Amino acid sequence: MGTRREPTARQLRLAAELRRLRDAAGLTAREAAALLGVSNVQISHIEAGLSGVSEQRLRRLASHYACADEEFITALVAMATDRTRGWWEEYRGLLPTPFLDLAELEHHAAFLRDVAILFVPGRLQTADYARAVFSSRLPELTDDETEVRVRHRMERQQQVILHEVVIHEAALRMRVADRATSRAQLARLLEFSEAPHITLRVVPFDLDGFAGASSTMTYAGGPLSKLDTVVRDAPHGSVFIDSEAQLNTYRTSFRRVEAASLDADRSRDFIRKLAEEL
Repeated sequence: MGTRREPTARQLRLAAELRRLRDAAGLTAREAAALLGVSNVQISHIEAGLSGVSEQRLRRLASHYACADEEFITALVAMATDRTRGWWEEYRGLLPTPFLDLAELEHHAAFLRDVAILFVPGRLQTADYARAVFSSRLPELTDDETEVRVRHRMERQQQVILHEVVIHEAALRMRVADRATSRAQLARLLEFSEAPHITLRVVPFDLDGFAGASSTMTYAGGPLSKLDTVVRDAPHGSVFIDSEAQLNTYRTSFRRVEAASLDADRSRDFIRKLAEEL
């Protein structure tokens, strides 16, 4: 297998899991290479996501690492041997890599959970709302760059996946553009709230004692809970989080925010009332 110049987030996740298995076994990269009968450089490349790994070699590594979790090994094999060329590949070279990584993550996710504080989640945005959000970015984008991002965001919405969304009232009231754009966005949210695969909840301003409003996140469920991923926005781009300790923190955070939110019916009524106010 050739050396990759820019591994995807999914390839890097596989690499990280193999490195964690080796560390748990108390083996050095040199020792793992000797057991596999390859060079130390090959192990380093595999654990950096720069090289792929075959099913046979992956299973041999898992055996050397004394990993007996067959379900986990099978999930890693699926990641290693997947050759899916998804719709997002059309945007390679047109968009920054994190856009493609997010689309690929969603494609393979078992479910999604979003907590949104200032903006409506991308998968629920109208084209005009998304265009307004991208147009406010610094450094400024050209019109062509903005339209490519909008088109990519709209295509992400075509994938049907179980999606739980908690939106703070601040995001619902935020005027990213004009009144018409806000009204259309609220109407779109009402449509999404009726979809069988989407559960939409609202956290109102007047909720007492709610301190969870600072934690915006996207939580993507993997084939196993240990392969879940959290995506956070940062000034330099999206950050993919996958350590078990951090995942547990975000699981707890989502449960607390969800418990504090209005139920689906009351949330729908809340959004409808905001739309009428506009």
